[in-house]
Amino acid sequence: MDITMTETQAETRKEDEGTAVEAGSKATERFNASGKLSHLDVPKERVSLLAGALIKAANDIVEEHQVTYEEYNALKAWLIKVGTDGEWPLFLDVWLEHSVEDVNSQDRPGTVGTIEGPYYVPGSPVLQTPATVEMRADEEGTPLRFSGRFTDTDGNPIQNAQVEIWHADSAGFYSQYAPGLPDWLLRGTIKADDDGRFEINTMRPAPYQIPMDGACGQLIDAAGWHAWRPAHIHIKVSAPGFQPVTQQLYFPGDPHNADDIASAVKPELMLDPKPRTDGGSGEEVVYDYVLAKEGQHK
Repeated sequence: MDITMTETQAETRKEDEGTAVEAGSKATERFNASGKLSHLDVPKERVSLLAGALIKAANDIVEEHQVTYEEYNALKAWLIKVGTDGEWPLFLDVWLEHSVEDVNSQDRPGTVGTIEGPYYVPGSPVLQTPATVEMRADEEGTPLRFSGRFTDTDGNPIQNAQVEIWHADSAGFYSQYAPGLPDWLLRGTIKADDDGRFEINTMRPAPYQIPMDGACGQLIDAAGWHAWRPAHIHIKVSAPGFQPVTQQLYFPGDPHNADDIASAVKPELMLDPKPRTDGGSGEEVVYDYVLAKEGQHK
């Protein structure tokens, strides 16, 4: 498919008509514009240590498993395709980020986090609690009320806290990464009240497969793996003076909670949805946040 199509043409396509190259290119562009590129003056010794360890690990695999030239050339071609498809953010976020997150949050007290993933978009519409994220008039799925409270590690309410939320729709697609969806569909930044409480109305997301028509899908197919991610809600919580936390929150009973392709599920991130108690339709979940102050460690 020609990815140079006009904006009007893109808007008329359905969400399931998007391609891995389109989504991957957007993820790569957003990462490059995110400011996450390192500007640190990393000591040469540290670069040498990490790069040397990575190269040694790759060479150890070659020797241990007696890699042939045919396999080596197939790997080379595939690595080139990952870049051509713009899928390095997807590849790294699915298969490596969970370990990076574990290392970097191991000394942080309070609420547990997990990976961000490749589909975060900064600058979502700011809403005051109680809030309803953007939805289409005919949005499919189960209504979900998500509420909770922010406190510090001593149990005191946190002021000026906020929740950034984003997730897939009932078909498993993310706005801005699939055609035909409103830009801010199921995305928002919700400001908690002075007591640290928040309430967000959205729709329960669906499980989905990561894109299979690009390089990552080619690897999954060749290896005989599955491509499924369990249904989840993405969250970023923050407050001035406190350490931010990034999460994916999951739903019990999903068949892929135990074998998530991204290895991002943790018991502390499992929600407990119940029928709404206020007479509204759908479900409600309560999830409270305990944030550590800047510089605070276990």
